[in-house]
Amino acid sequence: MTEKIIQVDALARVEGEGALYVKLNGDVLEKCEFRIFEPPRFFEAFLQGRDYHEAPDITSRICGICPIAYIASSSQAMEQALGIEITPEIHALRRALYCGEWIQSHTLHAAMLHAPDFLGLDSAMDIARDAPDLVRKALRLKKLGNTLMEVIGGRAVHPVNTRVGGFYTAPPRAAIEALLPELDWGAQAARELALDFARFDFPDDEGDYHFVSLTHPEVYPIIEGRIGSSRGLDIAPAEWEAHFVEEHVARSNALHGHMRDGSAYLTGPLARYALNFARLSPTAQQTARDCGLGEVVTNPFKSILVRMVEVQYAVEEAARILRGYTPPAPAFVEAAAPRAGTGHGATEAPRGLCYHSYRLDGEGRIVEARIVPPTSQNQPQIEADLARVVQANLALNDGALKLRCEQTIRNYDPCISCATHFLKLTVDRG
Repeated sequence: MTEKIIQVDALARVEGEGALYVKLNGDVLEKCEFRIFEPPRFFEAFLQGRDYHEAPDITSRICGICPIAYIASSSQAMEQALGIEITPEIHALRRALYCGEWIQSHTLHAAMLHAPDFLGLDSAMDIARDAPDLVRKALRLKKLGNTLMEVIGGRAVHPVNTRVGGFYTAPPRAAIEALLPELDWGAQAARELALDFARFDFPDDEGDYHFVSLTHPEVYPIIEGRIGSSRGLDIAPAEWEAHFVEEHVARSNALHGHMRDGSAYLTGPLARYALNFARLSPTAQQTARDCGLGEVVTNPFKSILVRMVEVQYAVEEAARILRGYTPPAPAFVEAAAPRAGTGHGATEAPRGLCYHSYRLDGEGRIVEARIVPPTSQNQPQIEADLARVVQANLALNDGALKLRCEQTIRNYDPCISCATHFLKLTVDRG
């Protein structure tokens, strides 16, 4: 047996630390293990004993790119536990804020971190050299998302204007109206970027996925809905633990999420799109068709296109909400009194379903917390994708196979896609 070692010590454009071990015996894939080495962060533990109103601010620190996912999910859970009913105006403003996060996060990943894979380039700096207008457009679009978060949330990173029950202050109408011209530009810019990316040469790969996302009969789900799946699941967020499990595996520090029957599932853009295509705006649906997409996409490499369709929708949705903006008065709904209770919240982070549950004591202090981010749910499916891709590309040399594996992981935009030292690939060819 001849052993070949391929090692990637510093893979940029994804977040975290991990390794992939592949063992081949001739043309037979004997082992494919995707390992994540993230240090424990203990958020659920140090939330214990904290007052309920601290949860959104604390959990937003889990992610610098997707803080709204944690703010919104934890706020929902606390509001359910405390019996708080937010007003339609607060709900609409929270949805517009979440649109800002989708815009900036998806655009960052698609244009700056994922597109270089399809262009044979190392980074967005290389794209800027070859296609400066594309990069300028993407940066302006990302800035639009950041500005939405700043105007509504107080700042783009870890917003300070959000709280359980709503917002500390309502943005002035003039500041909201000033966003509208740029939002009108942004919808067209997102469409143009999607059409640009549709010209990429996509690997021929199709997965058999169990899609899981929020679903809603009237709107594309961002901040509301039931949890549905492509195999008939239809539950309230409070029923999460009856259907989903997280467990430790020996090869990884990251939890692996799966269905109660042990099967993997996929959450994120492909799942949302497949389960809710009819809720996209007509213009976003047309962009999807013009990109060559059907109503269900099972090629994970085309997730870059679905992300940009979602950007177009998020820009249009934010514009729709803000054109009818009525400052909520009051800006937040206070709990009648602290009380014991349990609450559940689920929203759609750019990378997928973000679930929170909390149990409070009679003083409104957190007794137990559970936070399930999208990346932990997708870990088994990422591993399954890698096994499929390796098996289908055995003819590639080790360098090309390594690159295809890296690209497979970047399809998921796992957690925050900005760090190095993510993938170490070892190929043992017998």
